[in-house]
Amino acid sequence: MNSSGTDDALSVFVDVRPRLFGIAYRMLGSAVEAEDIVQDAWMRWQTTDRSVVQNAPAFLVTTTTRLAINVAQSARSRRETYVGPWLPEPVDTTADPRLGAERSEALEFAILLLLEKLTPTERAAYVLREAFDYPYEEIAAILHVTEGNSRQLVTRARKHISDGRVKPVSPLERTRLLNAFIAAAKKGDLETLEGLFAEDVVSYSDGGGMVRAARTPVVGRARVAKFIASVAPHFWTGVTVATTEANSQPCVVISRDGARVGLTTIDASADGISRIMWMMRPSKLAAVSPS
Repeated sequence: MNSSGTDDALSVFVDVRPRLFGIAYRMLGSAVEAEDIVQDAWMRWQTTDRSVVQNAPAFLVTTTTRLAINVAQSARSRRETYVGPWLPEPVDTTADPRLGAERSEALEFAILLLLEKLTPTERAAYVLREAFDYPYEEIAAILHVTEGNSRQLVTRARKHISDGRVKPVSPLERTRLLNAFIAAAKKGDLETLEGLFAEDVVSYSDGGGMVRAARTPVVGRARVAKFIASVAPHFWTGVTVATTEANSQPCVVISRDGARVGLTTIDASADGISRIMWMMRPSKLAAVSPS
């Protein structure tokens, strides 16, 4: 292969790379796995007879999506043996709020968690349609299904997301609730915590067996408030707290002795905070930095 051909291959790949990562990340909720898939797609692109490829971006998107479906199928069985609740790996969206997409759909943690319950093919169809605005005809070609089936896949996925998601509050209100929650949690203020929560609030802690964290979700206003108040004296001692943005939503980074030890964010509706997510597994905090 001559240097010109290599340069052309690289130029095409670099142009579409943000989209490839965005698709793979939304499919898997893991930046590390998404990067591996993008690298695999690059290796395949290098060894492909590109003279017969009519549409290079379409070829790369199809390759990446098929690779992500395969990884998602194996990830499902791995997560069944994961220690404690599994939460998506946060990604910094300050530079690219859409992560290469036309729209920011399927980036927030709550939606990524709901996508986990779909089949890998349903997930791919939803991501391609909702985040990247692909026509059904192209989705069908990428997934090797009929156009009618691609529509059915997207419809089923949309219904699942809609049924499982509370109507979110405005970004400004969510930031206010997150700040109020952190302030009350640091004080162990039981009454204020209960006042911030929806009745069916759930607290998820992802330590992955690597750090001390609740192994099961804590559910219900009173139970979650008591749980958070009970850990306050030791959890918040000697830490610094800073705000940041990950997955296009406000988050709080918790550090101890200069090292990141956690990231916390919430989902909220008009009834109050409905979901609290504590990402504490060290490997999931690599891409997070205080703003």
